Amino acid sequence: MADRGRVIARSTLWNLLGQILPAVVALFAIPWLVKGLGTDRFGILTLAWTLIGYFSLFDFGLGRALTQFVSERIGQSREDEVPDIVWAATYVMALVGVLAGAAMALSSPWLVGRALRVPPSMQQETLYALFVLAGAIPIVTAHAGLRGVLEASLRFDLTNAVRIPLGVLTFVGPLCVLPFSRSLWVVVAVLALARAAAFLAQLVLCMQTVPGLRRSTRPRFRAVVPLLRFGSWMTLSNVVSPLMVSLDRFVIGGVISMTAVAYYSTPYEAVTKLLLIPAALVGVLFPAFSRSFVQDRARTLQLFRRGVKLLALALFPLCLLTVTFAREALTIWLGRDFADKSTLVLQLLAIGVFVNGIANVPFALIQGIGRPDTTAKLHLLELPVYLTTLWWLVHMWGIVGAAVAWLGRVALDALLLFIVAERSLGMGTATGRLLLTLATVLLGLAVGADTMSLVPRILVTALALSAFGVIGWSWILARDDRALFRDGLRFLGVRSSG
Repeated sequence: MADRGRVIARSTLWNLLGQILPAVVALFAIPWLVKGLGTDRFGILTLAWTLIGYFSLFDFGLGRALTQFVSERIGQSREDEVPDIVWAATYVMALVGVLAGAAMALSSPWLVGRALRVPPSMQQETLYALFVLAGAIPIVTAHAGLRGVLEASLRFDLTNAVRIPLGVLTFVGPLCVLPFSRSLWVVVAVLALARAAAFLAQLVLCMQTVPGLRRSTRPRFRAVVPLLRFGSWMTLSNVVSPLMVSLDRFVIGGVISMTAVAYYSTPYEAVTKLLLIPAALVGVLFPAFSRSFVQDRARTLQLFRRGVKLLALALFPLCLLTVTFAREALTIWLGRDFADKSTLVLQLLAIGVFVNGIANVPFALIQGIGRPDTTAKLHLLELPVYLTTLWWLVHMWGIVGAAVAWLGRVALDALLLFIVAERSLGMGTATGRLLLTLATVLLGLAVGADTMSLVPRILVTALALSAFGVIGWSWILARDDRALFRDGLRFLGVRSSG
């Protein structure tokens, strides 16, 4: 049991490295790219990066569905069915990618000539760049499916062995082109080649991890039907959820001004980076939930509770510091005027990030046990409620109203997800009470933060963090959890020294 926990802990750390290292490279590479390409070309390059990211939507959720189905088959000792399912899904995703690529290639002249307002001197190279991107779509969609196979096998070390170099090449590749050419289609061709190399590397790793893939490449297309059913609900949820994420900016811009959007979106973009932590963990928990649910539901319950506790321990101190010192952080970063307008927004959003981060665990559980329809229906239920509340509160309180609406939405979402998860596992409400208690503490600190001077706030924060550390280590964490925490520290120490 403890060994399985260590696998999950190490896999989570691999996922964090896979997301953080490319982001650090981007931080240093982007200024050089802007200087070398010029503003117009760099703007189109950012569009290329965006399109490559959105290409994953063309798999209709099959990548995530494949992870769930393969995990379930492994949990049921039905590994002989895995190759047929994997090849069928991969062929279908590649075919969908070809159709999507053809549609993009046909629409590229219109995009360049009318929709994007590309300068006339750059239209030809932009058109060629979009053609290259269109050719890369099948590779990107098939790549997502193969990654799902490795994730189902809990080989996150292998997925990140591909993800990290690919993420680095996304920014370093264009830099390497600059001494020879500034043409957009050449830069984008390098990105496409990097994706092709990553696909081949992932294919080799999948065949090594699942030897049955080498013995049989014959697809069983009947297996695609349940995959598509599962994936269609995933796609619906993946479309509605980002819509709710971006709606607040559009409402603020329409009701107040674009300047107000900046005062809201800047703290939003900063604080939501903390969600990289739950994303790293739930990416590991998703296949673990699928596998354990068909083997040992007591193990699923243990994984669920451990996930909630670990995220609470990781996010609470970070959100506490953000809430308490929001004004000082914004003043140093963006100036006093910005801080005056955005401090309360940042505090409310930090509380929402804490709640939303922990809600990722029941979300992953529900989808991992084969019920993506439930999360999609919840999102459809929340959308009109959120939009109505958002519109009303923005009219009443401006950008603070938008932050309140967002906090309310993620709180409602967390409540519903925990209720469904509890019913699925037949458990009590201890995890929900933990979340509610810690969120209430954060809200109380947000209310009182501006009523205290800096020194008392430092003392209160130090006291709160000390108490939380003692309580978390002694009461919240079990003995196995403390062992996993020590393993994580040793893992980071080895990696940093190497």
